Amino acid sequence: MTTMEGDMKTDWDIIIIGGGTAGLSAAQYGARANLRTLLIEEMAPGGLTLIISDLENYPGFPEPIQGFELAQRFTEQAEKFGAEIMSATVTSIDKQKDHFTVEASDKKLTAYTVILATGAQHRKLEIPGEEDFSGKGVSYCATCDGPLFKNKKLLVVGGGDAACDEAMFLSKITDKVTLVHRRDRFRAQPSLAQRVQANNHIEVRFNHEIKEIKGDTQVRSAVLYNNHEDSTYEEEFDAVFVFIGSIPQTALVPDAEKDEIGYIITDQCMRTSIPGLYAVGDVRNTPFRQIVVGAGDGAVASHCAAQYIDELKGQSYD
Repeated sequence: MTTMEGDMKTDWDIIIIGGGTAGLSAAQYGARANLRTLLIEEMAPGGLTLIISDLENYPGFPEPIQGFELAQRFTEQAEKFGAEIMSATVTSIDKQKDHFTVEASDKKLTAYTVILATGAQHRKLEIPGEEDFSGKGVSYCATCDGPLFKNKKLLVVGGGDAACDEAMFLSKITDKVTLVHRRDRFRAQPSLAQRVQANNHIEVRFNHEIKEIKGDTQVRSAVLYNNHEDSTYEEEFDAVFVFIGSIPQTALVPDAEKDEIGYIITDQCMRTSIPGLYAVGDVRNTPFRQIVVGAGDGAVASHCAAQYIDELKGQSYD
């Protein structure tokens, strides 16, 4: 048990960086615990939830709910309990003995604890043509760009939940969706994989990799490699949608312990290797990346942060 040197008063009890569902859940639980809670998000609160068309597996909603609506509800609830939301870009996090200094848009803010909810960015293929045709037929968001390709021939790359979810969405826009995966089976949840394979608008090709994207002013074709038969061929497509995993956004905390892939390692309280720093959602090494998991992470982190703050102030916690 420690006592804070000089009983320093910070601007905030908790600063949450990132406004996805994990961050918003942390904000709600922090504010509800009467902690001075600030959430900083450089874009709109909601994170990747905003681009989900029909969310069918969030508890409490037997009928699909749009991701945008769920994000709005998360935001309204956090603000209702007293959390403040700031639109800014965080450029640094500095750990002092008993508090953190967070620099955001030329402002320096202090807090006893920081909850990192920065999520992960889409991993890229790193193949010829990908950058050239980004925004010109190469996309990482089916719900954002899919409606532009109604009744067109579309290629989806990936084999996890995201690839299958997005292929299902695209199958409502066109009956010509081809899904390629480099392995001989999906990594997605079995029920989701089964629905994809039963969908007459989706052609699944296992043991396939994409090697190049070609076009003129926009995507026209893709070079595919059948790694089972060791053969390469070119096929016409109007767009390529890429869902091959994510890269955790951890640049703000280079000293936090990470796993071999780069995700931040936490314990069951979401504590990182840096005292007072918590990580939630897709940025941490969770075995299952889902909205409901991120929401749970946020609740746990704020609860444990409250205990940590009490200990810093020299109060006993039952």
